[in-house]
Amino acid sequence: MNKRLIGFIAASLVSSAAFASEVPATFDAKKCKAEYPKASLLNEEQGAVTMSFLVSAAGDVMDSKVEKSSGYKNLDKAAIKAISACKFKPGTKDGAVAQTWTKVDYVWSL
Repeated sequence: MNKRLIGFIAASLVSSAAFASEVPATFDAKKCKAEYPKASLLNEEQGAVTMSFLVSAAGDVMDSKVEKSSGYKNLDKAAIKAISACKFKPGTKDGAVAQTWTKVDYVWSL
């Protein structure tokens, strides 16, 4: 087999792998806000929480978890609850609508 043919086969395999990609689900952050917990307001708690959501092909949240805490359970719970209620635009796998995990950062600031 000559070098050109080997290079073509390798390039074809790489470009085929590029199509086997996953695009995570998204949502409109302007339409989906969490309400600041009253106790957290009184205690002047602030922080950022990183969460992951398993979003169905229909755009509904099927599962969620906190990846990195804000440092305050009330803020973490409020963010998970609010974002879980949002309607997501489903993600894709290999160009087709599919169930995907997506990460969301939520910042609580006064």
